[in-house]
Amino acid sequence: MFTIELERPEHAPEIEALLDEAFGPGRYAKAAQRLREGNTSIPELSYVAYAGEGEAREMIGALSFWPILIGGEPGLMLGPLAVKPQLRGKGCGIKLMERGLADAKAMGYRLVILVGDAPYYARVGFGPVPPGRLTMPGPVDPSRLLYRELDLGAFSHVKGAVMKPPLGTAI
Repeated sequence: MFTIELERPEHAPEIEALLDEAFGPGRYAKAAQRLREGNTSIPELSYVAYAGEGEAREMIGALSFWPILIGGEPGLMLGPLAVKPQLRGKGCGIKLMERGLADAKAMGYRLVILVGDAPYYARVGFGPVPPGRLTMPGPVDPSRLLYRELDLGAFSHVKGAVMKPPLGTAI
């Protein structure tokens, strides 16, 4: 069993350790990282998951969402999503995403993208971006570029570059 709570600044060292354990140093070379550099995750959509209590309390998962422009339209990028490797497949990642996607929808966001494993993310409603529809800031395997509408039809007219919002711009 685990609990999910909003990320707080004091969680940062544990999150970094979890990301290192889950992804290793190669995480900094990914195209999605280009959208996080110089950008700020949305505090109301950044979560941690803990198992245990008291001295045995341990961070087992983390998820954040980032503001981006998708073909000029405001949207979100999901990730990184990290779960302790030995606890993968136990539902923590799915529960973190379900919470985040529900909160994002409640906040008025309409569209989310990510780069990841299609069969896994399909479990929470993500599907592949049609070939040639979006471009990322760096090479991405097209089969791993996924989207999910939080508002029906939000992706219907979106096409073009995925990019960070201009500095200081709220979307």
